[in-house]
Amino acid sequence: MKTTANFAPKNKLISWYVGGLNFQVEHHLFPRISHIHYPAISKIVKQTCQEFGIAYNEFPTMTLAIASHFRMMRELGKKPV
Repeated sequence: MKTTANFAPKNKLISWYVGGLNFQVEHHLFPRISHIHYPAISKIVKQTCQEFGIAYNEFPTMTLAIASHFRMMRELGKKPV
C-alpha cells in the first residue's frame, strides 16, 4: 500500500488503454482477478483502508500521477549514493 498508487480511476479510456493497470493497488492485491472488477474492488479496498488508518494512494488524473512521478525522480536524484 505504501509503494503503489492508482491513477485516473474514473477515466474509462485510460482503463481500457492500459488494461486496468491504472488500478495498481488492486492489481497487486488481487493479481489473478480480471481487471474489469478492479473499479468495484477499489471501493471496498479504499473503505477498508480508511477503517484501519492505512493510506490509500490515488491520483484522480493521469497528469497528476505523471507530475508526482517526476517529483519523486527529482527527489531521488538529489540523494547521495
